[in-house]
Amino acid sequence: MRSRCHPLLRALLLWLLLLSAPTAFAIDAGMPNPPSSPTVVKVGVFVADIIDLDEVQESFQAELIILAEWEDPRLAFDAGAYGSDRKLFQGEFQFNEVFAGWWPSLLILNEIGSGDVNGLQIEVFSDGRVRYKEQRNVTLETPMELWMFPFDTQLLEALLIPFGDSSKDVRLEVDERMLGASEEYATFRKKVNIAQWQMVNLDLIPLASTNRYYGEKEAISGVSLAITMKRKPAHMIWKVIVPLVILVSLMWAVFWMDIHDLSDRLNICFIGILTIVAYQFLIDGSMPHISYFTFTDSIVLFSFVVMCLTVLESLIVVSLSRRGRDAMARQVDTTAKWLFPAVYLFGLIAVYLYYRLVIAG
Repeated sequence: MRSRCHPLLRALLLWLLLLSAPTAFAIDAGMPNPPSSPTVVKVGVFVADIIDLDEVQESFQAELIILAEWEDPRLAFDAGAYGSDRKLFQGEFQFNEVFAGWWPSLLILNEIGSGDVNGLQIEVFSDGRVRYKEQRNVTLETPMELWMFPFDTQLLEALLIPFGDSSKDVRLEVDERMLGASEEYATFRKKVNIAQWQMVNLDLIPLASTNRYYGEKEAISGVSLAITMKRKPAHMIWKVIVPLVILVSLMWAVFWMDIHDLSDRLNICFIGILTIVAYQFLIDGSMPHISYFTFTDSIVLFSFVVMCLTVLESLIVVSLSRRGRDAMARQVDTTAKWLFPAVYLFGLIAVYLYYRLVIAG
């Protein structure tokens, strides 16, 4: 009789254990919902580093620390009985498997790919406050205005929204404390700046938009991180613009050449024109395929036109000399000696003022 009861007893104990397991380990069905309507979430973004800025792809890479803080009375506990004022959950395992509360799923709208999460932490305080911290390396796509290249200033944005929650459920607000800390860090730690760029401003702005995955459109509350970067133009000035101006100036040596020597005049002119074409290919390789002319494009094109006019001037001079009008041919060269530099100089100034005051202004 004892041998018969033993298997039945074991089956009964196993059945009772299975019934009690969900009660011991299951997540509370109410926890995945926001604690209130709406739940106010204070969001801060700390810019730890800007790794790269790619004008061709119109994207940038950054290392961000995202902080969110909200209140959830359902998670309040007795600090004395627990032995501490806070409960700490660190790493993806504890976050995914142990923490049973609600949190806002913060989505960066303009992120390319999934990014790398290097650190994750949630703190739950005895009064029900919850603080979420996450360190994330991201690649973000952002439109760029390159009209004034290389004297341009770019606004880089990261747009955060609570994925799946409308503003009636979750409302994001800016945490000014973290913004101030990020500005101080950028000021004292020059590593935030990257080659050819300097950070001039950092701001967090409330973002309101509408979206619809299905059904009716709903208002969504978000936060926009705005990073203003100013390009350091010295590289392009000394590597492209200054050599270009010198090259155009050297072309004017033809005005001092013999008025009958068309071959040598044209050789110099066409060498300069071919160099301008090479400059265009050089600049095009470092610029996105955009539908408008940048300041640098306009300077290259204007220099190309001036060089072509130099060829035309040489043809006019040689044509006059072959018709026996040497005095007039020399007068054309004499006039060109001061007219071309003046036109080129005022043309450069006019192009710069047009882009600075009309386009960029």
